[in-house]
Amino acid sequence: MDILTIIGIILGFGAIIGGQVLEGGSLNSIMQVTAAIIVLGGTIGAVCVNYSLNTFILALKNARLAFFNHKSDPREFIRLISELAGAARKDGLLALESRLKRIDDPFLRKGLQLVVDGTEPKITREILEIEIQYTEEYNLSSAKVFESAGGYAPTIGILGAVLGLIHVMENLAEPSMLGSGIAVAFVATVYGVGSANLLWLPVAGKMKQKIREDVIVKEMIIEGLISLSEGENPRRVEEKLSGFLRASEKKK
Repeated sequence: MDILTIIGIILGFGAIIGGQVLEGGSLNSIMQVTAAIIVLGGTIGAVCVNYSLNTFILALKNARLAFFNHKSDPREFIRLISELAGAARKDGLLALESRLKRIDDPFLRKGLQLVVDGTEPKITREILEIEIQYTEEYNLSSAKVFESAGGYAPTIGILGAVLGLIHVMENLAEPSMLGSGIAVAFVATVYGVGSANLLWLPVAGKMKQKIREDVIVKEMIIEGLISLSEGENPRRVEEKLSGFLRASEKKK
């Protein structure tokens, strides 16, 4: 689990709720079901209009990227590719065919299958880069779903506030209710701005970061497979691929 995302959400919402309490405000004054329905329902509705069903479903699936870290370790890929490069240099590329079923990562398995089949390095690179390019494009589109929600939510919140004020104006005959009524009306704005800046936009940003990290790992795999197919020294392959790692990862 990406503990930083959890801490960030708890800290963000906790700071706002805590500030409300410290100022002597009541939690009941910001807990309005009607405002939540207007903002959440309106935001989701606008997003549904803006995107296709496939993109929306992919966004729901990819939302886990914001809350969970990658299971794969790039250093493990480097060790595996270096090992495969050593085996290929010793026994030939066809000797790697028996190892295909033991590789869990589908991208690495597909690339290694191309290498074992004798595909030219240039063609192998083109095939894998096309897959990276469009996988990244689709995944970034799913992140934009949450980014769009962050854009719509504040506006829907203002709409909710206006609706609340209309209701207040209809009850001008009861002055004692005006103060609480206006306060309730502006809760929708709080929900809209708060959800946009504490949830939707941060989740989109974290998803984009994780998507880019995945692309970097795949680019590293391509370089490793091309080096392997060209018969490079396993030690040299390992040194080349280490250039894709963060400085903190290289020290481990």
